[in-house]
Amino acid sequence: MAATGCSSSDGGSDTAGQKVTLDFWGWSPGYEEAVAQFNKTHPDIKVNFQKTASGSKGGYTKMLTAAKAGNAPCLAMVGYETMPSFAAAGALQDITEYAAPHKKKFAQWTWNQVSIAGQTFGAPVDSAPMALFYRKDLFAKYGIDKPPATWEEYRAAARKVHRADPDVYLGTFGNDAYNYAGLAWQAGAQWFGTKGDAWQVSLDSPANTKVARYWQGLIDDKLLKADPSFDPSLYKDMAGGKILSDVNAVWNAPILASSVKDTSGKWAVAPMPVWDADKPAYGNDGGSATAVMKGCEHPEQATEFALWMSTDKDSLSTLIKAAGIFPAATAGLSHPALSKPDPFYGGQKIYDVFKKETPHVDTSWQWGPTMTQTSTDLTDGLGRAGKGSAALPDLLTSVQKKTAGELKRQGLNVTTR
Repeated sequence: MAATGCSSSDGGSDTAGQKVTLDFWGWSPGYEEAVAQFNKTHPDIKVNFQKTASGSKGGYTKMLTAAKAGNAPCLAMVGYETMPSFAAAGALQDITEYAAPHKKKFAQWTWNQVSIAGQTFGAPVDSAPMALFYRKDLFAKYGIDKPPATWEEYRAAARKVHRADPDVYLGTFGNDAYNYAGLAWQAGAQWFGTKGDAWQVSLDSPANTKVARYWQGLIDDKLLKADPSFDPSLYKDMAGGKILSDVNAVWNAPILASSVKDTSGKWAVAPMPVWDADKPAYGNDGGSATAVMKGCEHPEQATEFALWMSTDKDSLSTLIKAAGIFPAATAGLSHPALSKPDPFYGGQKIYDVFKKETPHVDTSWQWGPTMTQTSTDLTDGLGRAGKGSAALPDLLTSVQKKTAGELKRQGLNVTTR
């Protein structure tokens, strides 16, 4: 996969004696506040933050369009899953010479997410281990003595709840492609890989089929409520005690807290159910980078800001509180904000759960360069599967074919496995 790193026409970062201004596009809560903190302490660099729609809601399209037109911002919030697509489109700028000395400040696998073919294109911000968010009071009401530790126990608990009240469900099956990716990730069900000069696509591998059949079984038995992911209907059902739990990423913690405020103190966080209790493995749903875009006239200063935002103590305080990030910077894992009791979760120190899971997250997962297409097709299919009009195993086969076709359309070599 070819990736382009362009220098600016005015000599790049030769800005001695000049104040540098950098535009930054993103959408996450807390980013604007972090930028303001940076500007107060860096008089020679000014960052202008512009809030965009989230990547999947049009933010990425806007960024790519700007890159093609030659007027992209210097900095952009880009999810790890989209970095290969941006690199393949030539929308990113190589900042290896400025970033490489700081590589050891980050978890190795997160650094790999911003580095392609020996070039580095940004700084990792966070990772997103997954867990079970659940109503303690309602678990007790329905006789669930402890959070299910395995997927077998999860199925049994789902059946128990729904038998007690057909209008109540243990959990939900949404239409978020990346949440589903986290479920596949946990099971070791890779979607993409590389071999030689070819991309490998494996969405319908035996490991992926195992995951699909499990969730299809829950859907067939009508044990899950199929509210769209992050939809008002979902939070109405959660607030009303119709949905008792959600398997989601660490960044879901503040979203849930703000969406069902009246149930504060009744929620808790437990490890994500696993396939094998003797060999626990967990999934990851998300993680993003501060990427440097093609044509940035000040890549050195852009890199300085990107690294600062991911490592500065005050910046991390802001991002942990507002966005629920789990820092990619290794020093960030001892940040005091991660040890604070959370009132919404009954005073639980919820980050302790994610810290314990992290060593058991497979770091070999690889994203492909067609995730915009892949995620769109999968999101549509997940919605239909939840309503009973599509079967998950068949859906994976369909998305596999479309993904392989898109890779070929882009002129990339591809094999399926």
